[in-house]
Parts: sequence; C-alpha cells; structure tokens
Amino acid sequence: MIDHTGYHVSDIEKSKAFYDKALAPLGYTLITEFPEWKVAGYGAGDRSDFWIVGDGAKQTEHVAFAALDKDAVEKFHAAGVAAGGEDNGAPGYRKDYSPGYYAAFVKDPDGHNVEVVFHDPTPSE
Repeated sequence: MIDHTGYHVSDIEKSKAFYDKALAPLGYTLITEFPEWKVAGYGAGDRSDFWIVGDGAKQTEHVAFAALDKDAVEKFHAAGVAAGGEDNGAPGYRKDYSPGYYAAFVKDPDGHNVEVVFHDPTPSE
C-alpha cells in the first residue's frame, strides 16, 4: 500500500499548473501548499498523497494513478497534453502488461512519466 509519493521538479509554478489540469479528471486537487519551501500536495480526498517539491529535477521518475474507469484514463491523457505535457502513450489496452490493463502516459514539464491506469475486469479487446 502506498501512503504518498512525490517528485522533485525544476519549476514549482509550471508543475502546479500542469498537475492542476492533468489530475483534475481523477478528482485530484491542490490540497496542501508550503510556498516558503516550494512544496505542493495533491489528493483526491481530504489529504495530500502526491507531492511536488520545487528544488530542481535531477532525474525523472514514474508514478501511476488508479482510475475508476476508461473514461477517466482518456480524460487524464487529454487534460495532460492540453496542459503542456508530452504524450508518452495514448489511452489503450496494454496486453503485454496484463489482461484488462487500460492506461495512458504523459510526461510532465520535467519529463516525469505520469501514468493513469484502469484495471478493466471485462476488457473488450
């Protein structure tokens, strides 16, 4: 079980603008912010479980958010690309991962690979 995760980013404001839009289809919003430390926390409830820290990205990372359905995966991808992210894999089934693995990938402003996945119990493909 993951309690929380985070990325180090090069520009906190640019990254907040990206994540505000890209994570909205998942119900994620900016919940916690510590401007004096350049830290922002996002969550889909009442607590932050995804953090960004604006101290400079030294390496790229990967995170996968769970979606409730295929529509959320598709909306995430569209929102992420519209927010300035780079397409890193359009929505679709990834049969080589596992049956019913429906995902999309977008690189954030620092090149971090952000994935949203729905584990479809009844895949049509």
